[in-house]
Amino acid sequence: MRGNAKKNSLLHWRPARPDDLEAINSIGDRIHPDLVERPEIFEERFRLFPDGCMALSDGEGLAGYGLCHPWVLNSIPPLDTLLISLPSPPECIFVHDVGIVPRARGSNSAQAYIALAVDLARERGISALTLVSVYETQPLWERCGFHVAHERALGEKLKSYGATAKYMLRRLAR
Repeated sequence: MRGNAKKNSLLHWRPARPDDLEAINSIGDRIHPDLVERPEIFEERFRLFPDGCMALSDGEGLAGYGLCHPWVLNSIPPLDTLLISLPSPPECIFVHDVGIVPRARGSNSAQAYIALAVDLARERGISALTLVSVYETQPLWERCGFHVAHERALGEKLKSYGATAKYMLRRLAR
């Protein structure tokens, strides 16, 4: 087995733990230098919906994270803002962030996290996933079954996510 293949075989998603939050925040700061969020944002997402908070582990420690939570269609939480509570009933699972460090990229880990988010949605009777694509990642999310949803009302909020931000939707078969 070649070095990268061996390393990628060690990658696995596991539920995030409170002691992962510092590393998750650090990874987020490194991979999103223009979209930095306070540590309280990650802590709140973990507290409100721990089932959606996953850590990507490998032989070297944390190689990434995924955060998602129930939300409302055609709406995005403002960047770096506390949610306070989750909507009831939710209309979608919003994928807040999937952050993968360079050593673990190319391993299909983002797609594996989306599969976990799909399972969470189906378990709760939710029929859609949404996210905001940043840094020209639209092709990655399209490979995961998302498409750009042109929602005019989101224009101003999307700007805070960067010039290339796109609101994306994935409908789930019932």
